[in-house]
Amino acid sequence: MATEVKVPVLPESVSDATIASWHKKAGDAVKRDENLVDLETDKVVLEVPSPVDGVLKEIKFKEGDTVTSSQLLAIIEEGAVAAAPAEAKKDDKPAAGAEEVQPKAAAAQAEAKAPASTKPAPAASTDGLPPGARFTAVSQGIDPAQVAGTGRRGAVTKEDLVNYARAGGAGTAGGARPEERVPMTRIRKRIAERLMHSKESIAMLTSFNEVNLAKVAAARKQIGEDFQKAHGVKLGFMSFFAKAAANALQRFPIINASVDGDDIIYHGYADISIAVSTDKGLVTPVLRNVERMSFADIEKGIGEYAAKARDGKLALEDLQGGTFTITNGGTFGSLFSTPIVNPPQSAILGMHAIKERPIAENGQVVIAPMMYIALSYDHRIIDGKDAVLFLVDIKNQLENPNRMLFDL
Repeated sequence: MATEVKVPVLPESVSDATIASWHKKAGDAVKRDENLVDLETDKVVLEVPSPVDGVLKEIKFKEGDTVTSSQLLAIIEEGAVAAAPAEAKKDDKPAAGAEEVQPKAAAAQAEAKAPASTKPAPAASTDGLPPGARFTAVSQGIDPAQVAGTGRRGAVTKEDLVNYARAGGAGTAGGARPEERVPMTRIRKRIAERLMHSKESIAMLTSFNEVNLAKVAAARKQIGEDFQKAHGVKLGFMSFFAKAAANALQRFPIINASVDGDDIIYHGYADISIAVSTDKGLVTPVLRNVERMSFADIEKGIGEYAAKARDGKLALEDLQGGTFTITNGGTFGSLFSTPIVNPPQSAILGMHAIKERPIAENGQVVIAPMMYIALSYDHRIIDGKDAVLFLVDIKNQLENPNRMLFDL
């Protein structure tokens, strides 16, 4: 019985998808719920599982093709068994002369399976090389005969050997310049389009402040172990920032608003997009109603989204509907940046690396864990005063974490 495999019904916001990769080929046996193919959309990668056990009889589209909702992707012969490779019959007699070939082949096969000799391979000749080049060749295990020299009369220099090693032994030594052209993924192209749309369609401005995270660090150190035992997740910095942002968004609703034509839409909830970096690009899954969430709920939500992002399991609904974004370039060492607003949102908070710096505190110079924070915002609806006061509100909460507990 033939079973059809079709493209899943795509949301209205996604018109089509691209065949990213087939995990099976025609004639392969497949099992129910086994992933057959990855479909890449503008936002996520969708897996299409096999609906039945059987054999993949026919594939309708190749990798790189564009498909739409409910299009036929493949046909599976339900209950069929993949053909096994033909085996020689036991009563078949070997052809003439095979008696001589088989022992030799068996000996060669045995020799191939034998463990490699522990004796070092003979060193390549380094005669005629300068001392520095000779040392580089020996230490890097490079055969100078494989390297094109750029020295006088074609002599191989130390620089030639170093360049050859850096290039992985590919191309011409002494200035190899390899290049590779690859098409953008659908997700990367969509990211590029949205970033350019953001820069061209809104009047973006960025304000900065700095935060002393000594008390947050002390709180994590003091209760971190008990927190993990009680909730099964670590207490990170992001939950403090997410909670502080949710509280501040309630006090400065214009930061949480969005523009729709000539109207301003005020959101009475804080659906915060948390930027997560993946191999395919930056994605922003949404934590819903953060103003109602506990620290443990926030950490669990972030952990689940991070795992989904790593495994390519994020669904479209996970990425839609955020009202505000937090991005943390500090995980990669960024000290200072101007994040770009993600329309239709009107603002984004940028976290950065925590660095110990000398600051003045109560008339004394002390060393404190400091972080620069940035708020990029749509200046069409958000005035500088609101943006600055919003940042100061977050700063006050983080420098006095007890304020978050009492909604101050």
